Amino acid sequence: MRMSLPNQLTVARIFFIPVFLLVFFIPIAGINNYILMWIFLFAGVTDWFDGYLARKWDQQSAFGAFLDPVADKLMVATVLVCLVSKHPTFGVIISSVIIVGREITISALREWMAKVGEHSRVKVSYIGKVKTAAQMLAIGFMLYEVPLFGLIPTLETGKILLYLSAGLTLWSMLSYLKAAWPSLYESQDNQ
Repeated sequence: MRMSLPNQLTVARIFFIPVFLLVFFIPIAGINNYILMWIFLFAGVTDWFDGYLARKWDQQSAFGAFLDPVADKLMVATVLVCLVSKHPTFGVIISSVIIVGREITISALREWMAKVGEHSRVKVSYIGKVKTAAQMLAIGFMLYEVPLFGLIPTLETGKILLYLSAGLTLWSMLSYLKAAWPSLYESQDNQ
């Protein structure tokens, strides 16, 4: 069976996780931050591109629908764990826990909602997209670390964006839980 290009891009994101880890833990003459940022940027671009191509070429598949969010969450969780190990401050740790915890919670919620036939209640929302954009920028800046144009402190900017994305993450999670609450409450009454 030949795998479609969108699915190949998704699988590539997963294969880049060990590459990311090798670059993170093996210093390469002061250029690790550039390589790490480009690996993460590649993951972000392929995430957008695989979905776009799957829709445009009508190559959406159950395999892709399953693997795409898994690849995203694996990459983001891996990078956040690495950033926490490098910058173990209260804000970075709490923000990372919120982001990873939300991903686990919403994944479980979506699975349960699909099981009870209410998957449409927890579709991706606008606030979820804004949260993802802020999160990707935050992580990219924190990986890069070198001041942009010698002026913009990327690490500090990344941390601020990480805190903002943690706030948006909570907002997003609460909006999903609110949308799912009638189904959750109804299932509780039926027991």
